[in-house]
Amino acid sequence: MAVVPYQDNSADKKSQVAQMFNSIAGKYDFLNHFLSAGTDIYWRRKAVDELKELRPARILDIATGTADFAIETLRTAAADAHVTGVDISEGMLEVGRRKLAAKGLGHRIQLELGDSENLPFKDGEFDAVTASFGVRNFAHLEAGLAEMRRVLRPGGKLVILEFSKPTAFPLKQAYNFYFRRVLPVFGKLISKDNSAYTYLPASVQAFPDGSDFLAILAKVGFKEPAWQPLTFGISSIYTAHN
Repeated sequence: MAVVPYQDNSADKKSQVAQMFNSIAGKYDFLNHFLSAGTDIYWRRKAVDELKELRPARILDIATGTADFAIETLRTAAADAHVTGVDISEGMLEVGRRKLAAKGLGHRIQLELGDSENLPFKDGEFDAVTASFGVRNFAHLEAGLAEMRRVLRPGGKLVILEFSKPTAFPLKQAYNFYFRRVLPVFGKLISKDNSAYTYLPASVQAFPDGSDFLAILAKVGFKEPAWQPLTFGISSIYTAHN
């Protein structure tokens, strides 16, 4: 059975994920920073550093949310780079659009409502495709990754930042306690969504991280898949080429 935010809801995973992020959109950025003690900012910077050598001009950010990762990509992109961010949650995109307007970046980053499994872009349209804490929410992981590869030009680079699972004692035990006992309590109190931060640890637990994810990237056709654990394996950067 697929891991979904609302177990008593008959809607499919894609619809439930959109509903969940619409529900927590207004608190999402605060919760990200609060629940990770600001480490999420460091993780995003490390992931975007993977684009330094490429200096992409056309970037697609999948599951862009409130656009934090899309904004960060401009730091290592070409001077005239344009970023397109796609997400299934209109609530998250609206928060992102306000952020872009406040930063004066609306002309460089465009946010669109869209489905990662059916992207409205031409083959090979982008120099780089990125995703930050989003691929584990795909209803069909391989289909979403195959679409990301389709729109990436030959020689282009994929960069994915995603939660992973520490394996070393005692961090593994401490991590599991925090994710299963502490995080859901604070998430519920702040976001007012009873399920969103229970779904988070469940989705991380179900996600095929590490070498398993590298095997999936290779299966859908990506070349040179690589994996870099961050902060003792709490999150990971995955890279590959088309």
